[in-house]
Amino acid sequence: MITSSEAQDRCARLIELAVKAGADAADAVTAASASESVTVRLGALEDVERSEGEEIGLRVFAGKRFATTSTSDFSASGLGDLAERAVAMARLAPEDPYAGLAPEHLLATGAPRDLDVCDPAEPTPSEIKARALEAEDAARAVEGVTNSNGASAGFSRSISALVTSHGFSAGYEATSHSLSVSMIAGEGEAMQRDYDYRVARHLSDLPAAQFIGANAGERSVARLNPGFLPSGPMLVVFDPRVGGTLVSHLLGAMSGMAIARRSSFLLDRLEDDLFAKPIRIMDDPHRLRGPRSRPFDGEGLPTAPRALVENGRLTGWLLNAASAKQLELTPTGHASRGSGGSPGVAASNVHLEAGAVTRDELIADIQDGVLVNELIGQGVNGITGDYSRGASGFRIKDGKISGPVSDFTIAGNLIDMFASLTAANDLEMYRAINVPTLRVDGMTIAGE
Repeated sequence: MITSSEAQDRCARLIELAVKAGADAADAVTAASASESVTVRLGALEDVERSEGEEIGLRVFAGKRFATTSTSDFSASGLGDLAERAVAMARLAPEDPYAGLAPEHLLATGAPRDLDVCDPAEPTPSEIKARALEAEDAARAVEGVTNSNGASAGFSRSISALVTSHGFSAGYEATSHSLSVSMIAGEGEAMQRDYDYRVARHLSDLPAAQFIGANAGERSVARLNPGFLPSGPMLVVFDPRVGGTLVSHLLGAMSGMAIARRSSFLLDRLEDDLFAKPIRIMDDPHRLRGPRSRPFDGEGLPTAPRALVENGRLTGWLLNAASAKQLELTPTGHASRGSGGSPGVAASNVHLEAGAVTRDELIADIQDGVLVNELIGQGVNGITGDYSRGASGFRIKDGKISGPVSDFTIAGNLIDMFASLTAANDLEMYRAINVPTLRVDGMTIAGE
């Protein structure tokens, strides 16, 4: 696989070709990756995969017109053809008053910040296989587990590089170690399945395979013999493994692209008190070894930690250059970019800060409620905030978690849900979006 320096050199050559072909401005991005994964089931090797890929994407501007294209042909003729084709496409495209590179005076300068996202050690295929087997063995050893959907372990290494015609050039390397296990408990129509997984930049941060496997097995057994919920209003508690989806809906609505299109339920709510005052939501692209850590965004702007919600109040939007120009604001360093297409908008490592009470204290006064640990479907309207999703989890009775429940729907509106949200203090930081246990009052259940 190429190095970061080689990727930048390739991008620079492509930009030179684009300018020579008549582009007024251009940027290029290279994405390269190599990955290996091993899947086992019932103690036997089931699948081994290894893949490598490299692609370069080019965006060119001809006045206020632009075009994007990409290729995996890195020959001199291939890159030359790509540049000429992109410029020809741009000249035929409609004008876009918001098109253009990010403002030059805002570009990141100096060497990219070292965020420790690259593990120098690379596991061997036998080590990857052993990790998957160990996790599955631990899961199958849990009493009540009757079958296995398998366990998978993997490792990947990637290179990202961005070069622009107005002076930005940088790149970085990242790694990822992963382990997932899925188990089945029970027999026949009473079977239940559940899983656990972890991903880490460094192998030393990946929990023990036995821990992940045992979690998957115990979760599967805990789901056996589920009951059903009555329909009606009910207090809902979101387990951290699913509570992050609520923040994900918030991030989507904070996208400057959605605001500019007037297709967000947060429209006209800038600096509103969306949450109770203790709630603080942080975006930290500089978190060491974070799954979405990055020293610069997809347009070459510097990234920085930011409170997205401070004391319950929405602080602003997530902006790339185009949406910032359209809204007459300043880009926030949230442009995201792949090798194909124009820059989008994305947050980095996001977390909702821990509250002041334990999980047990959070549910202690709930006479009848439900703890949700699985969500099904995508019934969320990003324009109105209306929320309706299938779910399963555990009944809460008299302040205690009781038996499993399934086949019900939870419904509400995200604005109302945010306003009534309370957080426990059990925050763990290993996902891209991390939240503690979250309590939401006033939702509606559709059950039996």
